[in-house]
Amino acid sequence: MTTVCQQVFLSFNFLFKATLIAMNPDLSLLDNPAWWALCGPQHDLAAGDGHLKAYLNHILPFAAWNAPSATALTSGIESHGSAPTDLHPLEQWLPPGKPFFMIGHLPTLPSNWQMEKELPCLQMLWGPESAEGPAPVGLQVTPLQPQDKMTMYDLVQKVQPGYYEPDSYQLGKYFGIWEGDRLVAMAGERMRLKGMSEISAVCTDPDYRNKGYGARLTLGVCTYNVKEGRLPFLHVLETNHRAIHLYESLGFKTRRTISFWKLSYR
Repeated sequence: MTTVCQQVFLSFNFLFKATLIAMNPDLSLLDNPAWWALCGPQHDLAAGDGHLKAYLNHILPFAAWNAPSATALTSGIESHGSAPTDLHPLEQWLPPGKPFFMIGHLPTLPSNWQMEKELPCLQMLWGPESAEGPAPVGLQVTPLQPQDKMTMYDLVQKVQPGYYEPDSYQLGKYFGIWEGDRLVAMAGERMRLKGMSEISAVCTDPDYRNKGYGARLTLGVCTYNVKEGRLPFLHVLETNHRAIHLYESLGFKTRRTISFWKLSYR
């Protein structure tokens, strides 16, 4: 005989999984996530034209191009309406000497551009068959506010420097865990596509690790997005086995490997 709490949990879990299934987003957009985010829900944070785009440089150091579809690339056929491969025009929206990232298929780089590093990542989706329902209680998670932006920036730079700007908080919703007046862990959203949202900036101060903060926050951001009708996804370095194990334990499954290219120009 189930308790009232168990019945409530089972009911929530059923509705939760049904919501994920009903979303049915176009997963092919994830082959070029920054492009479709900048063309879609985050267009107000974009600079660029019909072929090349970048996030405003105080928001996020990411750029994108209208790359051929994965099907076209596999078959060797350039997709109809795809962009020319000259990336020079991006320079009007990206400051010289400052590293930025492009994701997925990369065309030939201009001669004054430098590839600093390739970062192969697993692209992982949160699936309905493994959704666990509400996160465990016991940790106080609070929404982060614009006035917290420099505290958020300092924590991310301490743990994961290079991917986050002081105004990156404008990309979506962020949640944190505080110890007194010290922000010790956070997580939020980065690229938002039609029907999908990327979980990012999952970081914990080194002095507060191994307390389950990252798991609690990740589940919190996932639950928030599902309630908003968006499928959660994320990217993690394929060499970061500890994080991959955590995300798998939370219900994420790998969709594909995709490279983040760290670039700059002079």
